[in-house]
Amino acid sequence: MNLSRHILATTLFILGLTAAVPALAQSSAEVEPDITIRQEEDRTIREYRINGQLYAIEIRPRSGPGYFLVDHDGDGNFERQEGDRIAIPEWVLIRW
Repeated sequence: MNLSRHILATTLFILGLTAAVPALAQSSAEVEPDITIRQEEDRTIREYRINGQLYAIEIRPRSGPGYFLVDHDGDGNFERQEGDRIAIPEWVLIRW
């Protein structure tokens, strides 16, 4: 009797994990951000959001190279990042 309870508990645990995996396995390649574009007199600003959470700001000056301000860990502190592409931080994809 004790063995059958153990098997049942293990099976239910595995089924629970299996159901949770698709939500956790969502990659940044599958997610499309909401982008808000604002034009200022000397630059274009694009704000990138997932589920309403702002995670990156792209600054494109009229002259000179563009750059991103990225919140890497969800604490609200944006750090400058050079380049033309960014990855969506994991904290935006998976909410605990």
